[in-house]
Amino acid sequence: FPPRTVRSGICQEVVYQADRADLGMLPVIQCWPLDGNLDSGEVFDPEAASRAPRGSGRYFTLGGVYTRDPETGERNVGMYRAQIFGPRLCAMHWHMHHDGARHFRKYQKRGQKMPVAIVLGGESVLPYAATAPLPPGVDELLFAGFLNGGGIELVKCRTHDLEVPANAEIVVEGFVDPVEKLYEGPFGDHTGYYSLADWYPALHVTAITHRRDPIFPATIVGKPPMEDYFLGKATERIFLPLLRMIVPDIIDYSLPISGAFHNCAYVKIRKEYPMQARRVMHAIWGAGQMSFTKFIIVVDEDVDVHDEQSVLFHLFANCDPERDSEIVHGPVDILDHASPEHGLGSKIGFDATRKWPGEGRVRRWPKELEMDPATKELVSRRWGEYGL
Repeated sequence: FPPRTVRSGICQEVVYQADRADLGMLPVIQCWPLDGNLDSGEVFDPEAASRAPRGSGRYFTLGGVYTRDPETGERNVGMYRAQIFGPRLCAMHWHMHHDGARHFRKYQKRGQKMPVAIVLGGESVLPYAATAPLPPGVDELLFAGFLNGGGIELVKCRTHDLEVPANAEIVVEGFVDPVEKLYEGPFGDHTGYYSLADWYPALHVTAITHRRDPIFPATIVGKPPMEDYFLGKATERIFLPLLRMIVPDIIDYSLPISGAFHNCAYVKIRKEYPMQARRVMHAIWGAGQMSFTKFIIVVDEDVDVHDEQSVLFHLFANCDPERDSEIVHGPVDILDHASPEHGLGSKIGFDATRKWPGEGRVRRWPKELEMDPATKELVSRRWGEYGL
């Protein structure tokens, strides 16, 4: 299912280049009241905000951002928001740990501007592929082709050499300046809070192409559940086998709605030795995007991790706060406003499993209440006779 290049595509039925390219022609939406408002107080540096150029509150929110590694030629497709600052000017919001940002740092070292394409629409699998936590070196378009049941057709951009899906609705082409930055934000994010305004690279638009009568894709994120939450739950299920390859102790896991993706994970294990839950915590904190999980709760194999009440019952019943918690320090989600520093903070794991000898337990562990099967069968069979 590899992508394949074609000579032309409907994404270039209409082409605007140079001064004819104007982002104002696109119906880009403002999602939340304070989006882009530097006078709102939702900024990291009020002094910088007071002298920074003002952008609009309008953002591309469902665009795949296409970049290429200048050294290896490796392609990346990520879903990063972009704020409009003018007819041909955007701010690219990619976090330091994103592949797009890694590519950009390489261009910076070379003192070169970086070609970028923002792709809207195309095959329905593309937005999901752009957000999937793929292993390093795996092409998002190869994954999209697998999901699509056929390779994604690509066409070369008009103003640089990047290739984009031929059947996209709209493509915005441009170059990111290696030095110039814009004070991007604030933005109402999937955490349920505004992410604060900060400096991000400037994208200068060189072309806008689209099909005739295009549809403009957009999404609004916020307190879950929103659209992105269901993409996240799909990722949770699709990537369970891959997570189990990395951490074979895991039977199942859940990223609960209350955790807004990176904030929490409920993890079920088949316990086989003392302190196993702590090993699992550290393995998860070393597994790609799971490394940003702020709270991990590990439970035994008889607990349903998709039943939050059951997970919390065993957390509160089985945990001694001092003995059964593990706190680590390091990189955290950039969007975590609770961390003491931007992108740096702490994470905690709770061992909510039954304790074994060697885990600091000197008393006998009691049995959990459970009705015997015969009584449950009898009551179920005769329920209609009870008049309840």
